[in-house]
Amino acid sequence: MFDLDLWQEIFNTIRKNKLRTFLTGFSVAWGIFMLIILLSAGNGLKNGVMSNFSGRATNTVEVWGGRISIPFEGLPNGRRIRLDSKDVELVETRVPSAGNVSADLWKSGNVTFGSEFTFCEMRGVYPAIRTIDNIDVRPGGRFINELDMRERRKVALVNERLKTVLFKEEDPVGKYVKILGVMFQVVGVYDLNSSWGNDIVVYIPFSTAQQLFNRGYGVNSVSFTISGLDTRQENELFNAALRKKFAELHRFDPNDLRAVGIHNQMANYLQTMSIFNGISLFLWIIGIGTLTAGVVGVSNIMLVTVRERTREFGIRKALGASPASILRLILLESMLITGLFGYVGMALGIGVSEAISAALEAMNGGGDSRVILKNPTVDMNIALLATLVLMVAGIVAGYFPARKAIQVAAVEAMRAE
Repeated sequence: MFDLDLWQEIFNTIRKNKLRTFLTGFSVAWGIFMLIILLSAGNGLKNGVMSNFSGRATNTVEVWGGRISIPFEGLPNGRRIRLDSKDVELVETRVPSAGNVSADLWKSGNVTFGSEFTFCEMRGVYPAIRTIDNIDVRPGGRFINELDMRERRKVALVNERLKTVLFKEEDPVGKYVKILGVMFQVVGVYDLNSSWGNDIVVYIPFSTAQQLFNRGYGVNSVSFTISGLDTRQENELFNAALRKKFAELHRFDPNDLRAVGIHNQMANYLQTMSIFNGISLFLWIIGIGTLTAGVVGVSNIMLVTVRERTREFGIRKALGASPASILRLILLESMLITGLFGYVGMALGIGVSEAISAALEAMNGGGDSRVILKNPTVDMNIALLATLVLMVAGIVAGYFPARKAIQVAAVEAMRAE
């Protein structure tokens, strides 16, 4: 039942003790605020780094040729390792955990449509690269398919930036562009938040790229997805076994790390996740320490409050107030202060984190380029739980000294200084 007189008395007590109320509330608000800011920063850093992984599937491996740095079987040192169709076949047939295999062929040059032109990266790929690079094709278009590969069709996919530069407001699907002097028909547009971010990359069938721009031979790299490797150790063993297979094919020392380059996205992903788990644990320790400091502050201030009001409690008891009514008065006052200031701290923390998130998004132009911090916000359930913990701590902090004070006889309590 709502007791208006009781609440009026609580507010009168708060007005008479503004400094004490502020100090109590500040301890609560600061603890919540700092916890939210710390967790938001940790989440933002994690989201930023994870967004940099989103351009490719996390279980991707890429292999490219290098130069021999360790003498092997009398072959000349510094020999160049050039990948070709045999390396693609090796991955497809001798790597059981491999899937979605694609050879890559890169060329740079101009792309032209009418009187508009710009510089671009042309990338010859297999259809499987769509899964490897998480490529999202816009409705109305399509990606490269097996028929394009077999018939060496001159078809291409462009991204949003190239569409804006060359076609303005026109729909590019079905139109022809000149890439490195050869006419290609545009069959689709892919989103910038997939593949290689904001770079202007044009995808064409690998077979077409190899025939037109590489004399029908060689590849720049081989990319594929792997399955069944869930730990860093498993991925490191896989890398060593894969290097050995390429060493047998190209005749170089399996310990020569410069002969072929191997980029294992899963190994990097697992390493990054272990780092962020450590960072999250560290931030939680700091956050809990901040909350503990807030709890201690509330406890100390409530203890002082009860001691200051011991004489008041004695007078109330002499006038007929029951111990339970006095205890309820203290607990409601404590709950009001911790709840109100806890909400203020939570709102400020969430507001600051959301403002930072909006500012970072505006600086990034709403795109998905490489960022360090992204969406630095915290789970609302965590914020509410932390606020509730401090409220309970404030109530408990006020309960024990208040209970001890009201057990003192009225005469003794009125003598207290």
